Amino acid sequence: MSRIGKRPITIPAKVEVTIDGSQVLVKGPKGQLSRTVSPHVVISQEGQTLSVNRRDDTRVSRQMHGLSRTLVANMVEGVSQGFQRRLEIQGVGYRAQVQGRNLVLNIGYSHQVQIDPPEGIQFAVENNTNVIVSGYDKEMVGNTAAKIRAVRPPEPYKGKGIRYAGEAVRRKAGKTGKSGKK
Repeated sequence: MSRIGKRPITIPAKVEVTIDGSQVLVKGPKGQLSRTVSPHVVISQEGQTLSVNRRDDTRVSRQMHGLSRTLVANMVEGVSQGFQRRLEIQGVGYRAQVQGRNLVLNIGYSHQVQIDPPEGIQFAVENNTNVIVSGYDKEMVGNTAAKIRAVRPPEPYKGKGIRYAGEAVRRKAGKTGKSGKK
């Protein structure tokens, strides 16, 4: 039995869950999400808890058990509390700002890089170098943060670039000058 899959999901007070076969619809104060779960699992609701169970004990059912439970739990948490991903910009003259809904990055290119947020995603900037990507869909928040990081990933010599908050960047030693040769 999957340790993750057998844990029940508690539904907060302001969240409404509708299950129609393998289709799960979750509505909350932050938004609304729907997902089609695998046909190898069954989702049932008893009061304010959801439980995810396998249809049988095949390999695919065992694989999908914990995954399906985590996806549904992320939907419930997202529409009730939301998710955030923080990014740090390091480098002389590198900065970010929000113009309207868009994120504008000055990160050493000859032009500014403008990133349009997908539906349900908001950008915030603190101190011109800390970007906060927030929204109610965990997958979308993570993908958007990865796209921002991919604009200028941290380089290994000086560490300049965009990194996740708390990310450790492995540094390399630079070249050394010629020594002793004439």
